Amino acid sequence: MTCCEGWTSCNGICLLILLVIGVVLNAIPLGIDLVDQDKDFQNPISCYEWWFPGIIGAGLMVIPATTMSLAARKRGCCNNRTGMLLSSLLNAITVIGAVYCLLVSIQALSEGPLICNSPSNSTTTCEFSLKNLTDFHPKSFNLQWFFNDSCVPPTGFPNSAINNMHSNWRIPNSNSEEDRQRIFHFSVFLSLFLVGVLELLFGLSQIVIGFLGCLCGVSGQRSQIV
Repeated sequence: MTCCEGWTSCNGICLLILLVIGVVLNAIPLGIDLVDQDKDFQNPISCYEWWFPGIIGAGLMVIPATTMSLAARKRGCCNNRTGMLLSSLLNAITVIGAVYCLLVSIQALSEGPLICNSPSNSTTTCEFSLKNLTDFHPKSFNLQWFFNDSCVPPTGFPNSAINNMHSNWRIPNSNSEEDRQRIFHFSVFLSLFLVGVLELLFGLSQIVIGFLGCLCGVSGQRSQIV
């Protein structure tokens, strides 16, 4: 087994683990939404779990590359030049899915849970548009909603008061429903962000390795088997 084949096999295992983690992380808040409330789409923790960043971005879009990479362990389709090239092309889908998961997670972390932004706390106030992701500005990113005593932004005070808000920062605890939703929202989307970063790195590395395997070839013994 060449280094290209070995990395492809290892890459498939890592992607499979990340795929499962991403789907589970996305499914947990969806399940809580449905268990805690009698009606669907009422009082969700966030708008962004319904964008399915873990189920679609970090999950379904990673399946083709994962399947292709795992085939290398069984002397399958990744053990020839064509297979290595195909693994690179399929990992481009993984990269797209990982970027989608990253963008949704960053936007979710920036805005916070619905309880911080919507009095009705319902998905009827959610705007499911890609414009939400493309209009994101890094300078506007902050976690003030997580560290403040209350995530509801105060209004009608001078700028000097805003500068003093750092002195009131604290880590939320589970003493109130607001704090529980803030902690849960932060934990889920920070984890999805990390999953997206790792999938992006594995996807990009496999694209490079796949092209190298296509150009340099695989081990002669195993290519004859295929």
